[in-house]
Amino acid sequence: MGLNEHEPQPSFRIDIGELVLDGFDSRVDPDRLMTSFQRELTRLVGDRGVPLASDGTPVHLDALAGLPPLPRTTSPARLGEALARSVHAGLTGRGEPR
Repeated sequence: MGLNEHEPQPSFRIDIGELVLDGFDSRVDPDRLMTSFQRELTRLVGDRGVPLASDGTPVHLDALAGLPPLPRTTSPARLGEALARSVHAGLTGRGEPR
């Protein structure tokens, strides 16, 4: 039995009110993209946490700029994963709030 097994795990609530993707090929299925995005963001937050909220203080960001670019792809799974990595990068302090 490890020492940390009974310590409560931090919880996170990430509320993305609106996610707008302009300029993508019409073949990109938005439902598959969102499924991939949610799965990858959940994995990243579970594995790496959210350093901006590590002290327990709620953090509110209206928008982020300067995030890593998304790949040129029509694969909704790949695009969703890349989008999640970009959003997580913003939650780790990379990027600029605006």
